[in-house]
Amino acid sequence: MVALGAAIAALACLGAGLGIGLATGKATEAVARQPEASSKIMTILLLGCALAEATAIYGFVIGLMIILFLK
Repeated sequence: MVALGAAIAALACLGAGLGIGLATGKATEAVARQPEASSKIMTILLLGCALAEATAIYGFVIGLMIILFLK
């Protein structure tokens, strides 16, 4: 049961990876369409990636806590 809980918590990492990948792809398309707005696009992209990565880190920490403390 502990392994199942940790696996479910690890799904946050999968979601964050997909989210960052999609955001990067869309930012690349946006810069290709409008190169003069690349600095604003980059700022928004970095903020979004940081928030998505924080979600992945929270999921990883929860997974570790489930494994280590619920044995």
